[in-house]
Amino acid sequence: MKVAVPTRNGVVDEHFGHCEAYTVFTIDSGNKIENSEILPSPQGCGCHSNIAATLKEKGVEVMLAGNMGDGALNMLAGHGIQVFRGCSGDARRLVENFLSGNVEDSGEGCHHHHEHEEGHTCNH
Repeated sequence: MKVAVPTRNGVVDEHFGHCEAYTVFTIDSGNKIENSEILPSPQGCGCHSNIAATLKEKGVEVMLAGNMGDGALNMLAGHGIQVFRGCSGDARRLVENFLSGNVEDSGEGCHHHHEHEEGHTCNH
């Protein structure tokens, strides 16, 4: 299994669509972190990037994130990636907590507006 976390300097980035990178953790058969890799964040807003398809191609099944809007949430779900929102702190420790069954989805997304390049507005 693979678990992805939007990160900035090894810590969960507060906003999925504007993170520095996605850290992808590979989980072994003993439910332990085997290794991790860093995927640079694509240009643009998360809900309009190809990041969900890229993560799915990499084998990601779970996204542990801080905040994200409905567009990004729906995009990830459409690619079969289960999302847990409301996460924070050190990315590796977060994944370890997830593997121990100690992470739940907050059920809350971002609902504020961001103005992006070329007049694009996201509700997130």
